[in-house]
Amino acid sequence: MIDNNYTTADEAVKCIKPGNRVFIHGSAATPVCLVRAMQKRHHELYDVELVSITTLGEVNFNRPEHRKSFYFNSLFVSAATRAVANSEDGDYVPIFLSQIPQLFRRNILTIDVALIQVSPPDAHGYCSLGTSVDVARAAVQMAKHIIAQVNPLMPRTHGDGYVHISQINALVWHSAELPEVDYSTDVSDAVKKIGYNVASLIEDGATLQLGIGSIPDQVLFNLTTHKNLGLHTEMFSDGVMPLIERGIINNSQKKLNTGHSVTSFITGTRKLYDFVNDNPGIRVMDISYVNDTSIIRQNPKVAAINSAIEIDLTGQICSDSIGTYQYSGIGGQMDFIHGASLSEGGKPIIALPSQTNKGISRIVPFLKEGAGVVTTRGHVHWVVTEYGMVDLFGKSLKQRAQALIEIAHPNHREMLENSFFRRFEKA
Repeated sequence: MIDNNYTTADEAVKCIKPGNRVFIHGSAATPVCLVRAMQKRHHELYDVELVSITTLGEVNFNRPEHRKSFYFNSLFVSAATRAVANSEDGDYVPIFLSQIPQLFRRNILTIDVALIQVSPPDAHGYCSLGTSVDVARAAVQMAKHIIAQVNPLMPRTHGDGYVHISQINALVWHSAELPEVDYSTDVSDAVKKIGYNVASLIEDGATLQLGIGSIPDQVLFNLTTHKNLGLHTEMFSDGVMPLIERGIINNSQKKLNTGHSVTSFITGTRKLYDFVNDNPGIRVMDISYVNDTSIIRQNPKVAAINSAIEIDLTGQICSDSIGTYQYSGIGGQMDFIHGASLSEGGKPIIALPSQTNKGISRIVPFLKEGAGVVTTRGHVHWVVTEYGMVDLFGKSLKQRAQALIEIAHPNHREMLENSFFRRFEKA
């Protein structure tokens, strides 16, 4: 660290002006100290639009005094932004994760200031975007002013995430542990069974894409006897580490990035962050590449594993909202579901518990009023619950409904059968 090149967070964020649009680096790379410094200026700021995907760490966007100054336009709603995104002081942009960089690069959303978190510069002056290259690379390329939290605990990752210090307008040295997420705790019997069911669909030599949560980690737990698996996924979590270390994931069968695991952002525990640090076997790349359907389809036997909030009897998938309440976002589900369907031997998979923790069926006659359809019934193939697996591809509306009823929770099958009769069998 060269002290003369660094300033304080409070000093760095003075460049933010009323009416600016500010990008916030997301996930484990959320620059908490910069966000807090910006929030401290709320009394002198107004009409500042914040854009980001998932944010983690101790940042609160739901304070009344902040709402008067900041408008949060979320590109993917997370716990930290959910309340604001569903209020008059925020909103949500429905968009495929793969296309968010287009918003920046085409100046549809011009970025005045980008708040990012990076590793310390190397001997050549290059920092790394570390755990989250995703949409941040495009934001950095297009931002008029870049403020970087330089954190020695941020792993230096290989791939697309290098940023030279000459591109950065203000450097703030701040050492802080990255936010950690552990999906392996408190796993229900239903999730364990789902993980087993999904794993049984995956063949040797498959290329894996896994979404967020406990189900993907349980799938990985059940792949220990598989061989020559590849990894091309938007998100990378702790569950892949044992499979890489044991050579089960070796990426030997992939057509693109052979021998390398590819991801766009990394979220997990400190053990994972240390694992990816300076690891040439892992490439963290721009989301417009990782989630590009034309890229995904080139790898063999792509198994895309994603989840849902609910699915109706025709196969429509809602995975971003509960009725009109925006819960998360479109993300990369459609990017990979469609990409996997075009891959030779690919399997697009939607995996979900048959009912909620409150005993409400996730397989429903109709989606809730106002719910968003993320994956259309024309794109859905495999659906997996703890009660079984069905492939809806090529099935008629009636056949789909009957198949989904078979894997619904037994407590709800009679209700679903009655709905089926009213819809399809009435004279």
